[in-house]
Amino acid sequence: MTTEQHTKTWPDLAIGLYDRLTGRNAEITYQFQGMNIDVPSGTGPNSEHAKWVLDGTMKITTNDSDDRPN
Repeated sequence: MTTEQHTKTWPDLAIGLYDRLTGRNAEITYQFQGMNIDVPSGTGPNSEHAKWVLDGTMKITTNDSDDRPN
């Protein structure tokens, strides 16, 4: 794999993962216990941050539009 083929951002990673799993009826489950995230209000050195604490489960399910009920 060349450097140009490597994922460089979180959004690119999420898009690539979704693309690979769509159509396979895949489910990803994340379990969080006291995960602290500082979410910036913007970019730059003077941006303020909000602290988020994640406790619980997040499930991501992928499917093709053909799999959806009418």
